Amino acid sequence: MRALQLLEEGIGRGLHLGGQLAVSLRGERVVDAAFGEVRPGEAMRRDHLMLWLSASKPLTAIAVAQLWERERLDVDDPVARHIPEFGSNGKDAVTVRHLLTHTAGIRTLETGWPDADWETTIAEICALKLEPRWRPGFKAGYHLASSWFVLAELVRRLDGRPIDRYLRAELLEPLGMADSWLGMPAERFAAYGERVAPSWNTESDPPVRHDWDEEPRVTRPNPGSNGRGPMRELLAVYEMLLGRGTLAGRRYLAPPTIDAITAHQRVGLFDHTFRHALDWGFGFVVSSAHYGDAGAPYGYGRHATPRTFGHSGYRSTAAFADPEHGLAVALAVNGTPGAEAHRERFHRVLSALYEDLDLAVSASGRPA
Repeated sequence: MRALQLLEEGIGRGLHLGGQLAVSLRGERVVDAAFGEVRPGEAMRRDHLMLWLSASKPLTAIAVAQLWERERLDVDDPVARHIPEFGSNGKDAVTVRHLLTHTAGIRTLETGWPDADWETTIAEICALKLEPRWRPGFKAGYHLASSWFVLAELVRRLDGRPIDRYLRAELLEPLGMADSWLGMPAERFAAYGERVAPSWNTESDPPVRHDWDEEPRVTRPNPGSNGRGPMRELLAVYEMLLGRGTLAGRRYLAPPTIDAITAHQRVGLFDHTFRHALDWGFGFVVSSAHYGDAGAPYGYGRHATPRTFGHSGYRSTAAFADPEHGLAVALAVNGTPGAEAHRERFHRVLSALYEDLDLAVSASGRPA
């Protein structure tokens, strides 16, 4: 398989030490692979717990969508209707929709996580001022973390359970994702031991180990970035979404909700964080290839169809579904090279994957 060959070549180029790739096609698992090393001298296994980084965001989006279905909130509700203190400093018009589409205008990176407790983090974000000259819904800029803590707090206030407990009970455990977590208990972290996979800054020569596998960063929930588990488990989320909200006889979302969260809800806006036009659903990056590949972040390869949706994570992960082909993909590597080296790496690998599976089509609709 050419995609796996390219990932192996990436090891030789110093882009990563190893990783995991899981793929299903029309409901059948066709790839479940581990390659390279999890750390020098130790082979990567399929049961190592990879860090998903921002590929975690759709989990929180799904939780919010479930509450939307249950009529606990509406996406056009002002956030302050449910979290009154959030409405201070010009944020009274910010809605749940704005949070889900990265148009809220509170992009701060300073949330206090993982050192601050949950209540302190929420209080700090609620006290933020709206960014100058930002009109929510009319200006876009990727929110790395702040809005995701607020969305998770919405879940806690409306359901009563913290986001980590909610997701384990309502999504991860029912999907069979026994080793997947958004913040895991300290005793589970200790029990997993070496199965918790580290990540490496391969932009540095020699590579430097990130601190992302240290206990506070693994055990304290960050709803925008610290989901962790084997990639074959994360794949189940996208199999469920391709199944119109149902997997193995259990329904998680209704088909109209799937259509809404994966539609082009934010269209044509220039993203002031990524410095590139990108389209978004509710918590999902939808295919934005029509804006051109040059410099585009979070792409799904040259053959992804316009309805493709998913989310990637900082220079190392990608998880997505292409409904036209019934394709679901979950990929993580443990090295973070420079931005352009990573973009080119995943563009080539994901394009090759489509070709490996005979899914590549030309503009004419014929096989490429």
